Amino acid sequence: MRAISRIAEERIRRAIDEGKLDNLPGAGKPLYLDDDSFIPEDLRIAYRVLKNAGVAPPELELRNEIVSLRTLIDGIDDDKARLRKIRELNYKLMCLNEMRKRPLSFEDFPEYEHQIYEKLVG
Repeated sequence: MRAISRIAEERIRRAIDEGKLDNLPGAGKPLYLDDDSFIPEDLRIAYRVLKNAGVAPPELELRNEIVSLRTLIDGIDDDKARLRKIRELNYKLMCLNEMRKRPLSFEDFPEYEHQIYEKLVG
């Protein structure tokens, strides 16, 4: 979702420049970041228990593995080893998307970020 984040950041920057965000309610007050409204209701208790135990949800653990694999792949010179790691990465991406119960996301393919951003912002 980096492309969407860039679009959002650009629109926020424009709104700030135009003064549209001046004097908003809650300005200068701390944000409440412990909101679990984005977690499906049937998983909230389980995620709260995991959080209190200092354990990340399975999706987050897998996402961290994916990020580590991408970094590792960039440093591999051997073509065969690189291909094995790319296959492992693709498998983990497929598993993550299956866990999310949604189709593949462009967030998982940052190499297309610039193209998506240009298409949407133009």
